[in-house]
Amino acid sequence: MFSQPPVTYIEPVFRPPSEGLSLILQVTNGCSWNNCTFCEMYTAPQKKFAPKSEDKVLEEIKRCGQQLGQIRRVFLGDGDAMALSVRRLKTILEAIKEHLPSVTRVSAYCLPRNIKRKTVEELQELRDLGLSLIYIGAESGDDEVLEKINKGETFESTKDAILKAKAANIKSSVMIINGMGGKEYSKQHAIRSAELVNATQPDYVATLVLFFSHGKEKVEAGFGGTFTPLNTAELCEEMRTFIEHTKLEKSIFRSDHVSNHLVLKGVLGKDKQNMLDDIDDAIQHFKAHPEIQHQVTSF
Repeated sequence: MFSQPPVTYIEPVFRPPSEGLSLILQVTNGCSWNNCTFCEMYTAPQKKFAPKSEDKVLEEIKRCGQQLGQIRRVFLGDGDAMALSVRRLKTILEAIKEHLPSVTRVSAYCLPRNIKRKTVEELQELRDLGLSLIYIGAESGDDEVLEKINKGETFESTKDAILKAKAANIKSSVMIINGMGGKEYSKQHAIRSAELVNATQPDYVATLVLFFSHGKEKVEAGFGGTFTPLNTAELCEEMRTFIEHTKLEKSIFRSDHVSNHLVLKGVLGKDKQNMLDDIDDAIQHFKAHPEIQHQVTSF
């Protein structure tokens, strides 16, 4: 039995679905922006943003190497590890290489603003040290929606960040939130989000569905009280508009988050028509059976 655990966490801790088997290293606490009206991930008092002590992070990486054996993937938490300086990120990545030599992928959440602060050359240095994937919560490609949810980003700032990461050979996974514009902005949200991924051709594109575990007052206030959530059939229709307007070459697409009512998996554009057909089936299904609205469906 070890005298202390390899890693300590300030709860709650979040990670992308695809990082379920990864070692999570909490190198920061909370999110460096944390002003989005829809986000409830880092609102607890103990989740105020702060970098974790560098010495503590390095000690934890060393203990992981001593106690955990073969580790293949590492996810740098919390909400935006890329807010750290290039120097500190390099130190962390170098320690992972030294103490966890079996690691083949290091990934992190990333706000576009924190890519903007780093040069392509600096990002390439991080890539050479093992940082190979960043998760960017674009939420929407529509500037009007982004302003109303207080995202602090625009179509252009998100596009520039994804393209800069691509120039450094860092893969990107871009998240869009289905239903983020409500009924009033649904079409423009879907179309502009498709235009964002078309312009950047990310390696991965994913969607989750807007949900309110603690109420929707903050989101409604951002929309001036005019926000109307979509029902399940309308969410599928918005997804259809989004997929229909994509012009992607080989982006892996997933809508398999726990919030999604319709599970879709494939490659866009190879599987585009199959996805559209599945969405059409789902729309008919939900409209014919309104009593099962919000039930997860898989075709």
